[in-house]
Amino acid sequence: MGRSPSSAPPGLPGDQGPPGLDGIRGQPGNPGPPGETIFVQGDPGDIGIQGAPGISGQRGQQGARGPPGNQGREGPKGPMGIHGPQGPPGAVGHPGDQGFQGKPGPKGPTGFIGDPGEPGRIDDSCPTIPGPPGEAGQRGDDGSIGLSGPIGHPGPQGRKGEEGSCGLPGQDGLPGAPGPPGDQGHVGEQGYTGPQGPPGQTGIPGPPGPHVRSSSGFLLVLHSQSDREPLCPQGMPKLWTGYSLLYLEGQEKAHNQDLGLAGSCLPVFNTMPFAYCNINQVCYYASRNDKSYWLSSAAPLPMMPLSEEEIEPYISRCAVCEAPAQAVAVHSQDQSIPPCPMNWRSLWIGYSFLMHTGSGDQGGGQSLTSPGSCLEDFRSAPFIECQGQRGTCQFFANEYSFWLTTVMPELQFASAPLSGTLKEGQEQRKKISRCQVCLKHG
Repeated sequence: MGRSPSSAPPGLPGDQGPPGLDGIRGQPGNPGPPGETIFVQGDPGDIGIQGAPGISGQRGQQGARGPPGNQGREGPKGPMGIHGPQGPPGAVGHPGDQGFQGKPGPKGPTGFIGDPGEPGRIDDSCPTIPGPPGEAGQRGDDGSIGLSGPIGHPGPQGRKGEEGSCGLPGQDGLPGAPGPPGDQGHVGEQGYTGPQGPPGQTGIPGPPGPHVRSSSGFLLVLHSQSDREPLCPQGMPKLWTGYSLLYLEGQEKAHNQDLGLAGSCLPVFNTMPFAYCNINQVCYYASRNDKSYWLSSAAPLPMMPLSEEEIEPYISRCAVCEAPAQAVAVHSQDQSIPPCPMNWRSLWIGYSFLMHTGSGDQGGGQSLTSPGSCLEDFRSAPFIECQGQRGTCQFFANEYSFWLTTVMPELQFASAPLSGTLKEGQEQRKKISRCQVCLKHG
């Protein structure tokens, strides 16, 4: 019995044949009808048998694009996916800044009043029970009589009683107190001088009187430039004392006083020492802003205007003395003290005061032979202005004093002096001429 072909053992693979010739390109086929876009999953087919190696044909041309197919229906929703695993924990952040304070909330409703609590007890085991009312006590003894009260106010005056019968004469009363002094009468007017009586007998001649030198008629004026009265030189009687008047200003015109004459020493000070009169026979006082100027003391410059008693320490005092001869001032025009002429003696030394101006361009000056041109003390502000109507005195910036200066003999005809500004007091004194007041020997 022979074997069937299916049961024969496979033979060995044959040798690879030569490559086949390229096939002829086929014509493009006709487009088929559009198919429906129905997605139906078919059963998987059997795996086909691998074909024997054949001759590879040429690739045909791409067929024409068919018409668009109908839009497919949306497929059914897929099942929910599985929840993924939790991620790793993140890092802890920094605490945030404190937030702003919120607005206060609305006021809540009023709460209900609670029920009253139970009355307290002394002991929980023995509640308090009020006892029965006590019996009435016996009446106490009467108290002692109290102290007498203060005397009451007097009552109203009673009615006048009936007139009584005549009583016996009373005893003499005590002497009364002396009455008040009577009004002082007016002093009577002075009577007329009576007739002259008869001449009396001639008296005994008296002893001879002391030798009195006749009055010389020369006056010497001293200004202290302080608030103290100056003393007259020895042997010179004092005639009066007063205040050092420098000059007056009225109607914007100045009238100067020579400090070497007695008119510059007014016995009474006043910020307005004069009145003015017109042709209508009317005089006016303190109705204008007229001024008076006075030598001042060494008191410190005030910051505010002076009034009333504040003025007195700032006004220089003066004295008028009787001198045996005429006094004269001599000036050196340098820093040395000039000598008195022969047969003349010194009264005082000082600084050469020349002239002065105050409000506006008004002012005056001193004769250089007058003792008033030699002031014992130098100061840049030697006088004070008083405003009469206001009654005040003050140092003003437009007050100027003029003094003779020192001159070098070799520069007296120089073409132009050297200008300069002297601020320190000692420097100023070195530039001011010195002087001396001298008196001729009697």
